[in-house]
Amino acid sequence: MEERREGFYIELLDLLKQDPENRFYSENGKDLLRNKLYECAMKMDKDLIKLLLSNERIKNKFFTDVDGLLVFDKTAFGWAINNKAFLNDSYTRFKNTIGLIDSNEQFISSKNDVVLSFPYKDCVLEGGQTKEDQKRDEIYYNELLAPDDVDRLLAPKVFTNAKRYTKDGEEVITSFNDNNNLIIKGNNLLALSSILKRYEGKVKCIYIDPPYNTGSDSFKYNDNFNHSTWLIFMRNRLKLAYKLLKSDGYLFVQCDDNEQAYLRVLIDEIFNKDNFINVVTVKTKIGGVSGSSEGKSLKDATEFINIYAKNKSESLLNLIYVKTPLNKYIQQYQDDGKSWKYTSIITNMSGKKKVKEIDGFTFYSYDTFETKSVTRFAKDNGLTVDEVYNKYNDKIFRTTNAQSSIRQTVISETKDINSVIVGCEYIPTKGKNKGNLVEILYKDTNRNMLMFLSDCVQKEGNNYYYLEKVSTLWDDIQYNNISKDGGVDFANGKKPETLIKRVLDLATKKNDIILDFHLGSGTTCAVAHKMQRQYIGIEQLNYGENDSVVRLNNVINADKTGVSTNEDINWQGGGSFVYCELKELNQKYIDEIMIADDDKLIELYPQITESEFISYKADINKLKEGIEDFKRLETEEKRRFLIEILDKNLLYVNYSDIEDEDFCISEEEKAFTKSFYGDV
Repeated sequence: MEERREGFYIELLDLLKQDPENRFYSENGKDLLRNKLYECAMKMDKDLIKLLLSNERIKNKFFTDVDGLLVFDKTAFGWAINNKAFLNDSYTRFKNTIGLIDSNEQFISSKNDVVLSFPYKDCVLEGGQTKEDQKRDEIYYNELLAPDDVDRLLAPKVFTNAKRYTKDGEEVITSFNDNNNLIIKGNNLLALSSILKRYEGKVKCIYIDPPYNTGSDSFKYNDNFNHSTWLIFMRNRLKLAYKLLKSDGYLFVQCDDNEQAYLRVLIDEIFNKDNFINVVTVKTKIGGVSGSSEGKSLKDATEFINIYAKNKSESLLNLIYVKTPLNKYIQQYQDDGKSWKYTSIITNMSGKKKVKEIDGFTFYSYDTFETKSVTRFAKDNGLTVDEVYNKYNDKIFRTTNAQSSIRQTVISETKDINSVIVGCEYIPTKGKNKGNLVEILYKDTNRNMLMFLSDCVQKEGNNYYYLEKVSTLWDDIQYNNISKDGGVDFANGKKPETLIKRVLDLATKKNDIILDFHLGSGTTCAVAHKMQRQYIGIEQLNYGENDSVVRLNNVINADKTGVSTNEDINWQGGGSFVYCELKELNQKYIDEIMIADDDKLIELYPQITESEFISYKADINKLKEGIEDFKRLETEEKRRFLIEILDKNLLYVNYSDIEDEDFCISEEEKAFTKSFYGDV
């Protein structure tokens, strides 16, 4: 029986090698990409179905005839490829002997729903990266943690290496207060769960720019890191993000088109699609002559920002504008073949008389109303057209047949007034003039409303800028020449400070709390600091001299790059932030494993297998007897195995263990951690 079953699996493996696109095996042709195979099966991939149907024995195993139609049993197929008899290579056999299989003969890693393995510096299986430019083969192993472990995994952690940074330098601290800015170094899933106790329901805005699962961004994924796993990774973190937001808070998630469609559906699930606000398209690259992929697709020049409210009924975005120098805007408008409407100027308007007052509206007539074209006025007064626009924009106007209830009231109440121009004074109950007395002018018998150029421009110094309400197309933000922003060199993936400023202008005000848990070079926190917002930043990778801490120190010391010189910021330096790390436990073993050569891994085997930090799922007695089998594994398999047997709940020290002497927690660490959680 066992021989027949093994023969069946060998036949299936051989068949899978015949996939025309070779999707199910790694580049070395030895390792089956089980996640990719499982995903294709669940999606009823037509090429996989054809391949399975081509073998009579396989067809009879996984297909059922229903009235002449063959139905694929994808559940049975999924069970089969997760069965311990499958993938019977040396690594799998070794796993089987030490108990990493459940009672149903399935790999524990194939079950349940919290993804820890992700190619980050200190995930459960972090893939060996401590810097973003590292790349390894098989750096990622898709391991899932069972739900009964989740509570302990996500329990608050102990903090270490706590410091406060100011203009005067850094100082070790043992306390934390509500007004502190905060930077945390450590696994972002565990850091997010740790800050819940202090910040749940308090964060006004979350902006994240996560890795895009492209294979070409900062994190070098291997073939079995597929989009479904990426989405589970995102789902775990977004669920915590939802809890951290205030009821009127906002989420901004930037993404390229590689995962955009799937991401939108995922956020709909967590935030409720009724709380969707917009998808913003951001122009990130300048168009060129050629496309990409040798003409097989168009040049990728955009990214997307998904905007969600936690509760749309309680949220209101701030009204902000895109500013363009007035003369440049007019020229662009005309170059685009559009008709510039603000071409008339009032030269004389006098003889204002009150006509009637009704229901809060006061109506006026004017005896005289004279106008000229802007070009004629400029010529008559010896001015350039640009000078007229800059000097007289409060008299330059256009007309519009605005479909508003107020205009209908004006038409009805002034139909008997024989005047070219009439005015209506009232106090708006909403909008930018809420609570202030305003007068709106209406022209001719059809009472078209006058719109003045002064309502659309803003003066800064001696220059005027045309203001347009920000839309869902952000093509005015420069992505060029930003690699040195903040005094850190972060050529790949850094976002312009102007982009983050727009996000914060839209969703926040001074002293609101901002969160970015994919902090990278620290752009979000740098801009929040300059805009007098409070912030929390979480990062996992070590960027050395280009770290967010370096950047924020530059901000404190009056960095003049990015948005520092904007008129509404005029950054002069100052402020402070607190830095701390999650206190590592098993993670230290993982760090050592990932840089070890083959001899060192063999040396580590007894240290780890005899420690108290191995997974309860492993058979300790068989582990101790397995050294010779371990030696025969490939180097990457040794590395992968040692990480797998570590107890993932002990990557970092839990707060509940703070008084346990085995964890060697210092008095300074205890004091800061207790202060953070409010238990002093």
